[in-house]
Amino acid sequence: MKKDLENKFLSEFEANQNIVHKVCRIYTTNQDAHNDLFQEITIQLWKNFSKFRGDAKFSTWMYRVALNTAISLYRKSSRTVKTQDFTDYSFKIKAEEYDDTEERQLKALYKAIRKLNDIDKALIFLYLEDKPYKEISETLGISEVNARVKMNRAKDKLKKTLNP
Repeated sequence: MKKDLENKFLSEFEANQNIVHKVCRIYTTNQDAHNDLFQEITIQLWKNFSKFRGDAKFSTWMYRVALNTAISLYRKSSRTVKTQDFTDYSFKIKAEEYDDTEERQLKALYKAIRKLNDIDKALIFLYLEDKPYKEISETLGISEVNARVKMNRAKDKLKKTLNP
């Protein structure tokens, strides 16, 4: 019985693990922090898998656990000393024909997203994942109308950050 549960978890997790990596990318700024958060989310998913009833899709449940874990760890870590990520200062040699516009835009977007509060980060993340508002509201435990209102406010904050 326990082996069946373990196999089911591993199968579902492997099929959906990119969700965890994406959440980690939103809430961390370097590879070590990403790895630590990935590990913590994986542990929380496994610890809570026996409680997964299947009322929602596994991926929706996975988003919820991953986001809640990231948010709670982020809140705990925000009480510690903030350090600067080394990659912000690393130099890159690029070929002349290389256009880094998209890369710079993505970096700017992620930097702006990191400045949002925890719920807004989660909203924008799920929106960028092309999740419908119904699924976003289920994942975050808020009404669909509230999700839409909060999304518009989060988008406005991003626009102001990206285009001062």
